[in-house]
Amino acid sequence: MPTQPKVLFSNTEDAFAYKHDKALQKANFLFSMMGKPWLVNLGTRLTPWALKWHLPVKSIIKQTIFEQFVGGETLSEVGKVVNTLDQYNVQVILDYGAEGKESDEDFERTTNEFLRILDYGASKRNIPFIGIKITGFARFALLEKLNDHVQFYPTTQIDTNILNTEEKQEWERVIARMHKICAHAHTKGVGVLVDAEESWIQNPIDALTLMMMAQFNTQTSIVYNTYQMYRHDRLAFFQQNFQYAQQHNFILAGKIVRGAYMEKERARAITFNYPSPIQPNKAASDKDFDAAIAFGLQHIEQIALIIASHNEQSALQAVEMVQNSPVELQHKHVHFSQLYGMSDHMTFNLAKAGCNASKYLPYGPLQDVVPYLMRRARENSAVAGETSRELGLIKKELQRRKAAASHSN
Repeated sequence: MPTQPKVLFSNTEDAFAYKHDKALQKANFLFSMMGKPWLVNLGTRLTPWALKWHLPVKSIIKQTIFEQFVGGETLSEVGKVVNTLDQYNVQVILDYGAEGKESDEDFERTTNEFLRILDYGASKRNIPFIGIKITGFARFALLEKLNDHVQFYPTTQIDTNILNTEEKQEWERVIARMHKICAHAHTKGVGVLVDAEESWIQNPIDALTLMMMAQFNTQTSIVYNTYQMYRHDRLAFFQQNFQYAQQHNFILAGKIVRGAYMEKERARAITFNYPSPIQPNKAASDKDFDAAIAFGLQHIEQIALIIASHNEQSALQAVEMVQNSPVELQHKHVHFSQLYGMSDHMTFNLAKAGCNASKYLPYGPLQDVVPYLMRRARENSAVAGETSRELGLIKKELQRRKAAASHSN
């Protein structure tokens, strides 16, 4: 058996090779600021307000937090980042940052942008997937109304009898948009990753995604659902989806994540007095995350996995699982991913070891991606360990470069 490459997340030279000194110093400053919760709290409150009132803050935001976590406002701006990542064998999941829209006009515009991104992705060798949010082309309240009227087994169905005539027509337009996107993705050979959203709109999203999988994943993995393992029911749901895929002869494609709406989910459960869908503790989330990866690897010919995690232990454990199995590290159904602007020590070192590794790269007009940016800022501030880890790695690399420069002199 050939020697397996060792993945080392401690290698900062490879992790930050794509950043020149000035960019690394800027990242150092930004993560230092995000380590101050009072400052983040102030910034996340004032930024949307300042943009709404057209105060001159756009250039400051663009040169700091936007530049760190977003690829650009346009596809031409994104192209520079895509090409840079390609030099290091890092792939890209391209995501148009529109969310929370409400009008049919907005929904059509977003759908057309998704189609445009698929064309763009097909023209680049390192864009195997794009990310989409169903709320980019479907009204939140409509999804919420349908949520308790979804059946998954033995067949996936959505009972639309609770909708009035106008809402039924609206839902048909949502299905048509989803089908149009997935059909175009299938034609172009670019995967579509459907983001998970709040639990009270998730059922119709899951049902719609499974329906598209059954249609477009018969030969290859095109449509992917997202499974949030911080929900205590998602491991079982993932396994049930696999049984469903087996019965209907399609490849189950899943992006496995921990999750992104924990505080909001718990608060709503308390407000409306129902059991929280969130795991009792982080250990339970970790256990289900690792179990989902193990389950996917056991059935890797029938399950396409995207291991989307910033947790070093989970990623290394997944690499070891693959290396200790007959599955090749480069298997087309095994893919690792982290957010752009975070965990470079993971993505770049995974890519160097020969893994399929990508950056989740959002782009879009500044006003549209502000909700995403505010989540990144709050996330890095709330998880003190995340900020200090990023800062520690950046400082380590800056010191290494300084030492190397003095040695060469």
